[in-house]
Amino acid sequence: MRVVVAEDLALLREGLIRILQATGFEVVASVDNGRSLTHALTTLRPDVAIVDVRLPPTFTDEGLRAAIAVRKQIPGLPIVVLSQYVEQLYARELMSDRAGAVGYLLKDRVMDVGQFVANVRQVVAGNTVMDPEVVNALLTHRATDPTLRKLSPREHEVLTLMAEGRSNAAIAAHMHVTEKTVSKHISAIFTKLGLGLSENHHRRILAVLTYLEQPAEIDVTDSR
Repeated sequence: MRVVVAEDLALLREGLIRILQATGFEVVASVDNGRSLTHALTTLRPDVAIVDVRLPPTFTDEGLRAAIAVRKQIPGLPIVVLSQYVEQLYARELMSDRAGAVGYLLKDRVMDVGQFVANVRQVVAGNTVMDPEVVNALLTHRATDPTLRKLSPREHEVLTLMAEGRSNAAIAAHMHVTEKTVSKHISAIFTKLGLGLSENHHRRILAVLTYLEQPAEIDVTDSR
């Protein structure tokens, strides 16, 4: 599995490279600025890119902007964005094309190597993985929304776990219930949120998060 790493801090960049190589990835390029990232992604076309939000020269959102721009040229290119802080705007920007295969993780999560690698593999598979702290921030931000308040506490918990990228089986194990029960909760969630059904399983998390952030602007369908 081929990966491009974009991180300006040399120590963290080398750490990411070692982790990825030790877990079966082939690091085909490592860069430290937005321009080099764009070139590497468009020419090498990796299976996934791991991108720091803030890269030179501005140290604002160079990495994110480069990733979003390249995904317009290569739709669905898997991108995992790393950020030092929870920034809702960045999470929303990353999901704006609704193509899935994206991740938004806090850099602290890299310390848990197993979980980090599992998250990267989920994104490569086409799923959307959001850091739990980002999910909580998004849900808290929308907590007063009348539609979201229709959800029961149990449904709210399921929605949060879905947004973290967990499968139905993983949600069931976490909640100590059956997968059938989880499926019923998810069906109720999408009914209450006004989201129809389709066979596009990989977009379910993206649909939920996009709905929570911009409920008046979406037109999506989903599956259980």
